[in-house]
Amino acid sequence: MKNYKYKILVLSDLKKNASSTLKSSVSLANMIDAEIALFHVKEHIDILKRDNQLSSMRTLNDEHKNIKKKIHTIVNDFSKEYNVKINGDYAFGKVKEEIEKQIQIHNPDIIVLGQREPAPFKLLGDSITRFILKKFKGIIMITSNENTLVPNEKVALGVLNGSTKFLKNKLSNDLITHSKAPLKSFRILNSQNLNTPKLNEEKMVEYVFEQNDNAMTTLSSYLQKNNINLLCVDRDKNKANNTINADTSLKEVVSKLNVSLLVSEA
Repeated sequence: MKNYKYKILVLSDLKKNASSTLKSSVSLANMIDAEIALFHVKEHIDILKRDNQLSSMRTLNDEHKNIKKKIHTIVNDFSKEYNVKINGDYAFGKVKEEIEKQIQIHNPDIIVLGQREPAPFKLLGDSITRFILKKFKGIIMITSNENTLVPNEKVALGVLNGSTKFLKNKLSNDLITHSKAPLKSFRILNSQNLNTPKLNEEKMVEYVFEQNDNAMTTLSSYLQKNNINLLCVDRDKNKANNTINADTSLKEVVSKLNVSLLVSEA
């Protein structure tokens, strides 16, 4: 049996964007040599809220069959197409408790979350996302529903505001090896810091924007022009609002950028 370098835990709602989330996860797994565990959890109340007591057991049995079938189908399809190890599992219960159990069981290096619907603005307000950011100190990938990573193709990689934690992370060499050159750096600075020296990374192109009301719109435009589909950002474990720098918050980045994010270790 092959020994993989890393473990990825994908938390999926098994809804319409589940395939795009898993596709990006497979792409990441291929780049860093990782195995994938797909996990879905549903609260009993979501299943039984419209059923009376007599029909509840039948409803639960039907849900077991439906979820098993969905997971089996998506896992088999992706495993065969991209030759990557994927294990699928699910649970009924309290969502946060079941997710925490899975984190303890798998001890993943990376957790993958998909964008929540109907709008990305609500993502960091989502209690599950906030829960993961609080409980899991490892790397988190928040995938874009539209701008997905493509397995076996090089990723267009960008880093935000230096992302020094990413550049020093053990995954960085594998990611950079499988990324398109040159590496792109995007920095948002207030007017007093615009003359801050650029990063000394070789073969890196850097774009610097002034912090203002249109900064995120401008950044989003440049990400699109450069076809960036994975943006690396740092989080500061000492700041409750997950501040990336003095002017830019992780919530703002998630809500306004339609690109997959790779959030650093805490």
